[in-house]
Amino acid sequence: MRKHKKKENPEHIDESWLIPYADLLTLLLALFIVLFSMSTINADKFSRMAEVFKVEFDSGTGVFEYPSPLPSNQMLSPDEVEKVNKANEHDDMEELRQIQAKIEQYIEEKDMSDTFETSLSDEGLMLTIRDNVLFDSGSAELREEHRKVAREISHLLVINPPRNIIISGHTDNVPIRTVNYSSNWELSVMRAVNFMKIILENEKLDPRWFSAKGYGEYQPIASNHTEEGRAKNRRVEILILPRQQNGQ
Repeated sequence: MRKHKKKENPEHIDESWLIPYADLLTLLLALFIVLFSMSTINADKFSRMAEVFKVEFDSGTGVFEYPSPLPSNQMLSPDEVEKVNKANEHDDMEELRQIQAKIEQYIEEKDMSDTFETSLSDEGLMLTIRDNVLFDSGSAELREEHRKVAREISHLLVINPPRNIIISGHTDNVPIRTVNYSSNWELSVMRAVNFMKIILENEKLDPRWFSAKGYGEYQPIASNHTEEGRAKNRRVEILILPRQQNGQ
């Protein structure tokens, strides 16, 4: 007995393709939102656009029926973004110059220009202190009479909002081996740490913004072939970082 094939209704249209098509549109929409959030710096504009999408999903209106969630004249062009970044960098450097002026005024008042020095660069504001002002040879303990200097410097580091500050120790290349320190590297680390401890006695400073490093003899700023050069290399540095490096 022959089986007869069911005749398909010519008026019925297979709509199973609509499901993957709708999924594809949803994925494209999600990708657009992610890309937009990565490319814009204006949180207010993004929140307004997200609200538009929410309304569209809740109301069932097709996404592509909405003319434009963000008018093009409200978007920042690449040139405008660059101008904003340059303005921020300018303000940042101006603030560092003001801090530098305060520190240099302190140096002048204390008549310590021979042992203190400041410099401003893209890396930040650097205050350099010759270590023989603070430490005896081969020692990492601050001299009692110079603890006051560290405490006074701490007041110059009270910045609002705060900045990341790195305190680093440096030595010359003359080998050292004592009961406490087997190398210049160890000595430089402990000098930086001990100096930082005195700085952080100031309760207005947050320790989370501070770090200490020791470079030993490996970052000289002068020749180690002369006593004058070795004296310059023996130093403690305080680096106040730009806000871009703070993540701010």
